[in-house]
Amino acid sequence: MPELWTLAVITRMGNLKQDIDKSADWIARALRSSNYRANFTPQSLWDVDIFFDDHSRDGAPKPGGLLSQQMGARLFALGAYVGEVIRRGVGGEWQTDDSDPQGEINVALKLPDGSLIWPVQRVMKRLKNGSEDGIAVYGSALGLSVGARPAPFSPFRG
Repeated sequence: MPELWTLAVITRMGNLKQDIDKSADWIARALRSSNYRANFTPQSLWDVDIFFDDHSRDGAPKPGGLLSQQMGARLFALGAYVGEVIRRGVGGEWQTDDSDPQGEINVALKLPDGSLIWPVQRVMKRLKNGSEDGIAVYGSALGLSVGARPAPFSPFRG
């Protein structure tokens, strides 16, 4: 397992907005260390889908895969990353409630048109339901130009 994946994401160190920023940056570095293209572009949402294809099956983490450890922190970080890609692409503002015991799951992104989306919940659905709840399709539906799915490859070398 690449070294960056062994680092723990510690949420609730500050407030949730700070945790979102730190977690999105951490997971982007960790994904890149495993050769996923995590550069905050709309096209990188395909690599989040590929990551889930590589490390989960039938609604659960694959044994020994990168979701088999620290799953909650990693799902939060993936949701933060997805939300940041969307926020940077179409605009919006994070809505958080630091007093909510389920705050990490319930963070929302308020889009410029006033609608709310829940990126962490979406990545949880992606894990549970597979490609039918794809991340790139989600971004595309929100107005991002994600392009075509890249040719199959296996970026994970661990």
